[in-house]
Amino acid sequence: MKVKQISVFLENKSGRLAQVTALLGKNDINIRALSIADTTDFGILRLIVNDPEQAHRVLKEEGFTVAFTDIIAVEVADDPGGLAQVMQMLDRAGVNIEYLYAFVQKASNAALVVFRVEQLDEAVKVLQENDIHVMTGKDVYQL
Repeated sequence: MKVKQISVFLENKSGRLAQVTALLGKNDINIRALSIADTTDFGILRLIVNDPEQAHRVLKEEGFTVAFTDIIAVEVADDPGGLAQVMQMLDRAGVNIEYLYAFVQKASNAALVVFRVEQLDEAVKVLQENDIHVMTGKDVYQL
Protein backbone atom coordinates (compact mmCIF):
# COMPACT_ATOMS: atom_id res chain seq x y z
CA MET A 1 0.00 0.00 0.00
CA LYS A 2 3.01 2.29 0.11
CA VAL A 3 3.66 4.64 -2.77
CA LYS A 4 7.16 5.82 -3.68
CA GLN A 5 7.43 9.58 -3.83
CA ILE A 6 10.48 11.27 -5.33
CA SER A 7 11.82 14.25 -3.38
CA VAL A 8 14.13 16.57 -5.29
CA PHE A 9 16.10 19.29 -3.51
CA LEU A 10 16.40 22.37 -5.71
CA GLU A 11 18.26 25.63 -5.35
CA ASN A 12 15.73 28.44 -5.29
CA LYS A 13 16.74 29.98 -8.61
CA SER A 14 15.10 30.55 -11.94
CA GLY A 15 14.90 27.58 -14.30
CA ARG A 16 15.54 24.70 -11.88
CA LEU A 17 11.95 23.44 -11.91
CA ALA A 18 11.90 23.74 -15.69
CA GLN A 19 15.05 21.61 -15.88
CA VAL A 20 13.53 18.84 -13.78
CA THR A 21 10.26 18.72 -15.70
CA ALA A 22 12.03 18.84 -19.08
CA LEU A 23 14.37 16.02 -18.05
CA LEU A 24 11.47 13.84 -16.91
CA GLY A 25 9.51 14.56 -20.10
CA LYS A 26 12.52 13.78 -22.30
CA ASN A 27 12.72 10.37 -20.58
CA ASP A 28 8.98 9.59 -20.97
CA ILE A 29 8.35 9.92 -17.25
CA ASN A 30 4.84 11.18 -16.56
CA ILE A 31 4.15 13.28 -13.47
CA ARG A 32 1.01 12.06 -11.67
CA ALA A 33 1.06 14.58 -8.78
CA LEU A 34 3.45 17.15 -7.37
CA SER A 35 3.98 19.58 -4.56
CA ILE A 36 6.70 22.12 -3.95
CA ALA A 37 7.69 23.78 -0.69
CA ASP A 38 10.28 26.51 -0.69
CA THR A 39 12.46 28.56 1.58
CA THR A 40 14.70 31.49 0.72
CA ASP A 41 17.55 29.27 -0.49
CA PHE A 42 16.04 25.99 -1.67
CA GLY A 43 12.87 24.08 -2.38
CA ILE A 44 11.73 20.51 -2.04
CA LEU A 45 9.89 19.22 -5.07
CA ARG A 46 7.79 16.17 -4.22
CA LEU A 47 6.69 14.07 -7.18
CA ILE A 48 4.66 10.99 -7.85
CA VAL A 49 5.52 9.68 -11.29
CA ASN A 50 4.62 6.68 -13.40
CA ASP A 51 8.11 5.16 -13.03
CA PRO A 52 9.77 6.24 -9.76
CA GLU A 53 12.88 4.05 -10.18
CA GLN A 54 13.69 5.50 -13.60
CA ALA A 55 12.93 9.05 -12.45
CA HIS A 56 15.29 8.64 -9.49
CA ARG A 57 18.05 7.27 -11.73
CA VAL A 58 17.69 9.95 -14.42
CA LEU A 59 17.61 12.83 -11.95
CA LYS A 60 20.58 11.45 -9.99
CA GLU A 61 22.60 11.05 -13.21
CA GLU A 62 21.98 14.73 -13.99
CA GLY A 63 23.34 15.80 -10.61
CA PHE A 64 20.10 16.46 -8.73
CA THR A 65 19.86 15.55 -5.05
CA VAL A 66 17.04 12.99 -5.00
CA ALA A 67 15.50 10.73 -2.37
CA PHE A 68 12.63 8.26 -2.09
CA THR A 69 9.94 8.77 0.53
CA ASP A 70 7.20 6.27 1.32
CA ILE A 71 3.76 7.86 1.39
CA ILE A 72 0.17 6.64 1.24
CA ALA A 73 -2.44 7.70 -1.28
CA VAL A 74 -6.04 7.63 -0.15
CA GLU A 75 -9.26 8.13 -2.06
CA VAL A 76 -11.49 10.54 -0.18
CA ALA A 77 -15.09 11.40 -1.05
CA ASP A 78 -15.20 14.67 -2.97
CA ASP A 79 -17.87 16.04 -0.65
CA PRO A 80 -17.85 18.60 2.16
CA GLY A 81 -16.34 16.87 5.19
CA GLY A 82 -14.76 14.01 3.21
CA LEU A 83 -11.22 14.97 4.16
CA ALA A 84 -12.24 15.85 7.72
CA GLN A 85 -13.57 12.32 8.22
CA VAL A 86 -10.23 10.78 7.25
CA MET A 87 -8.26 13.31 9.30
CA GLN A 88 -10.36 12.52 12.38
CA MET A 89 -9.77 8.76 11.96
CA LEU A 90 -6.02 9.31 11.84
CA ASP A 91 -6.13 11.73 14.77
CA ARG A 92 -8.06 9.27 16.96
CA ALA A 93 -5.45 6.60 16.13
CA GLY A 94 -2.62 8.94 17.13
CA VAL A 95 -1.18 9.08 13.61
CA ASN A 96 0.87 12.24 13.06
CA ILE A 97 0.66 13.79 9.59
CA GLU A 98 3.88 15.42 8.43
CA TYR A 99 2.39 16.84 5.23
CA LEU A 100 -0.21 16.14 2.58
CA TYR A 101 -1.26 17.29 -0.86
CA ALA A 102 -4.29 16.43 -2.93
CA PHE A 103 -6.04 16.63 -6.27
CA VAL A 104 -9.55 15.81 -7.49
CA GLN A 105 -10.30 12.90 -9.81
CA LYS A 106 -13.51 14.04 -11.50
CA ALA A 107 -14.05 10.74 -13.31
CA SER A 108 -14.42 8.91 -9.99
CA ASN A 109 -15.88 11.80 -7.93
CA ALA A 110 -13.09 11.31 -5.42
CA ALA A 111 -10.13 13.31 -4.27
CA LEU A 112 -6.77 11.62 -4.05
CA VAL A 113 -4.94 12.70 -0.91
CA VAL A 114 -1.25 11.94 -0.53
CA PHE A 115 -0.12 11.62 3.10
CA ARG A 116 3.32 11.49 4.61
CA VAL A 117 2.80 10.15 8.11
CA GLU A 118 5.10 8.95 10.87
CA GLN A 119 3.21 5.69 11.48
CA LEU A 120 2.65 4.47 7.92
CA ASP A 121 1.53 0.90 8.69
CA GLU A 122 -0.79 2.05 11.48
CA ALA A 123 -2.36 4.65 9.17
CA VAL A 124 -3.04 2.06 6.46
CA LYS A 125 -4.56 -0.32 9.01
CA VAL A 126 -6.88 2.33 10.50
CA LEU A 127 -8.03 3.56 7.09
CA GLN A 128 -8.70 0.08 5.73
CA GLU A 129 -10.60 -0.91 8.88
CA ASN A 130 -12.85 2.09 8.22
CA ASP A 131 -13.43 1.18 4.55
CA ILE A 132 -11.26 4.01 3.20
CA HIS A 133 -9.61 3.04 -0.08
CA VAL A 134 -5.82 3.14 0.28
CA MET A 135 -4.39 2.91 -3.23
CA THR A 136 -1.46 0.74 -4.25
CA GLY A 137 1.62 2.26 -5.82
CA LYS A 138 0.76 0.58 -9.11
CA ASP A 139 -2.72 2.19 -9.11
CA VAL A 140 -1.31 5.65 -8.41
CA TYR A 141 1.50 5.39 -10.99
CA GLN A 142 -1.08 4.51 -13.67
CA LEU A 143 -3.46 7.40 -13.01
